[in-house]
Amino acid sequence: MQPCHRGRPALPCADCAARPLGVCSVLAPPELAEFEALSQHLALDKGQALFRQAEPGDAVYTVIEGALRLTRLLPDGRRHITGFSLPGDFLGLALEERHSVSAEALGPVVACRFGREDFAALLEAKPHLLMSVHERAGTALRLAQDQMLLLGRRTAEEKVIAFLLGLRDRYARSGRSSVTVELPMGRQDMADHLGLTIETVSRMLTRLDRQHLVLIVPGGVRLLDVERLARLAAI
Repeated sequence: MQPCHRGRPALPCADCAARPLGVCSVLAPPELAEFEALSQHLALDKGQALFRQAEPGDAVYTVIEGALRLTRLLPDGRRHITGFSLPGDFLGLALEERHSVSAEALGPVVACRFGREDFAALLEAKPHLLMSVHERAGTALRLAQDQMLLLGRRTAEEKVIAFLLGLRDRYARSGRSSVTVELPMGRQDMADHLGLTIETVSRMLTRLDRQHLVLIVPGGVRLLDVERLARLAAI
């Protein structure tokens, strides 16, 4: 299936809420016009794909609004969710010939698209932008390492708690600090990401709620005792 998305009138870079979070944050106002000229804004509805696994990697993207799940189909047909992308995240860092994952919208999503060759030329001309991309690559590597640890020798409870605290930290770095952690993904998505069953994820969340460590609220989870949660997750 081909990616399904529609164009959207470009929001000026200076007015973009995701700019302070994205690779473009290092660009001076005079440079933004050149950056905008290379960009295309895309709007996706829930379930639509920004790109799909094995498709040509001919573009890179910045998430402006919404959240996406990054999924990989294994040879036996099982689905593994490698991560979730939030506003400010940059996709396509590896400049792969073909995408190794699919990026699927969890709800309405707006993303900024750049042709791969155009963006590579821009990086060559602007070393400070290249440094910003390298910093994002370092963050992506750290998240991948965290995911490896998460899937390692952790109990189901530790996995769920570590996921919630990790998501909380990601929101905080983007200026969205709150005791309530928004969960744009469903419990099945969480389960596929953590290597658990949906029943186990639901049971762990219910247990934490009954222990008054979290409060399950519409659209998310409120963290009531972060210090104790961190101790339980061995963080």
